[in-house]
Amino acid sequence: MTASDPPAIGVIIADDDPLVRAGLAIMLGGAPDIRVVAEAGDGAQVLPLAGRHSPDVVLMDIRMPVMDGLAATEALRSRDGGPEVIVLTTFDADEHVLRALRAGAAGFLLKDTPPDEIVAAVRQVARGHPVLSPAVTRRLIARVAESGHDLRRARATDRLALLNDREREVAVAVGHGRSNAEIASVLHFSVPTVKTHVSSILTKLGLNNRVQVALLVHDAGLLDDQE
Repeated sequence: MTASDPPAIGVIIADDDPLVRAGLAIMLGGAPDIRVVAEAGDGAQVLPLAGRHSPDVVLMDIRMPVMDGLAATEALRSRDGGPEVIVLTTFDADEHVLRALRAGAAGFLLKDTPPDEIVAAVRQVARGHPVLSPAVTRRLIARVAESGHDLRRARATDRLALLNDREREVAVAVGHGRSNAEIASVLHFSVPTVKTHVSSILTKLGLNNRVQVALLVHDAGLLDDQE
C-alpha cells in the first residue's frame, strides 16, 4: 500500500480456538488492505480491545466462554460508531445466528467458507454492505424453530406502524432483497429518494442495517403472500 491508499481495514478476531484464530489471522494477513489489530479468546475480551483499537470489523464466534459472541455483538452494536460484526458459525441454520443478526451483525459466515470469500466479506462489510442477503435471511428463518412467532409478529407490526406509507413500501421491498435501484424502478422513485427513505426507516426503527429491516418485515408477516 502507498501513502495515497486508504487506511487498512482493522479487524479483531474473536474465537476461543487458538488454531481458528491463527488460521484467520494468516488468511487475512495476506490481504494488503486488511490488518488484524487484535485477537480475543472470549466475548468479554472483545469489548475493551474494540475500545482500544477501534476496528472496522469483528469476526465473532458465537460459542465462547465468559461472554458468548451474541452478548458481545449486542454490546458492540449498541455503541455509537461500533464496529461491524460478522458472525462465525459451524451451522447455517443456527438459531443463535438470528439473534446476532437482530442485534445488528452485518451477516454470518460458515467457518469452512473459502479464504477468498472471507476476505471479500470483510471488505464488503467495512464498506457498510451486509454479507447476508435478505433472501438468505428468510431461508435461514424458515429452518429454525418458530417459537414466539405470534409475539414477534405483534411487536414487529407495532414497530412498523412508525413508518409512513412510502417508507413501509420501501421496507417491504428491502425485505424482498431488492437493491436501491430495483426499488426505485418498482416504486417509481428516484434512487436518491429511495436512499432517503431507507435512512429514515433505519432511524425511525432504531436499526443498523438492511438485514434488520428484512427480519422485521418478515416477522410482521408482510412477505408471506408476496414471495
